[in-house]
Amino acid sequence: MRYFIEFAYKGTNYHGWQLQPNAVTVQELLNKAFSVILKEDINVSGAGRTDAGVHASQMYAHFDIENELAIDKIVYKVNALLPNDIVVYDLLKTTDDAHTRFDATSRSYEYRIFLGRNPFEIETTWQHTNKKLNIDKMNAAAEILLTFTNFKCFSRSNSDVTTYNCNVTKAVWVKTDKLLVFHISANRFLRNMVRAIVGTLLDVGTGKTSLEAFEQIIKSENRCNAGPSAPPQGLFLTEIIYPKTIFIHE
Repeated sequence: MRYFIEFAYKGTNYHGWQLQPNAVTVQELLNKAFSVILKEDINVSGAGRTDAGVHASQMYAHFDIENELAIDKIVYKVNALLPNDIVVYDLLKTTDDAHTRFDATSRSYEYRIFLGRNPFEIETTWQHTNKKLNIDKMNAAAEILLTFTNFKCFSRSNSDVTTYNCNVTKAVWVKTDKLLVFHISANRFLRNMVRAIVGTLLDVGTGKTSLEAFEQIIKSENRCNAGPSAPPQGLFLTEIIYPKTIFIHE
């Protein structure tokens, strides 16, 4: 039987999602907790990977097990073993071939910028104290993203992918008091894509890059032409959507 795990984590204390030999990761701790509770070797497969310091308010991973699980009991026991910055919300029974990475139809991220200084937001926002941002121009540039599909210019160099095409369906900045949040959704994302987009959009907001230049950056398909990557702590994976047909409701 295959189960999807719905969970969240604050990534500050972890070297990203994916297992690494000499660093603590979220995948490693989930594997250990489920292996202890289920009394067998569990290796979870994630919907994607986040870098060190990046957070997820909704993430999924899956694993296989022979026997049907008492979901509420397992969730309670696993959370008792996990650190407080990783929380399992639910286990969802799926079809045997369902895959958290390949079956996802949409993913959404938020990038959070705090306009000022706040010691309680240091680990979850990028704090800006001395730059005035033209948010209208940043949103005009964000709209340009919806007219393109090839985002090689925002991808980490030497990424092992077969295509740089992504279907971006939403890209908008929303300001509430001192919090400026970039919302972006797409069918898939390239490595470092959101942070590179945010860094380049901030160049638009400060006047360093014009709207015309932003469009030319995308057309160039060259990472060297885009802006610097925004730091990891402001980035949140917020939603992953799957076809309802993969879930088994009893």
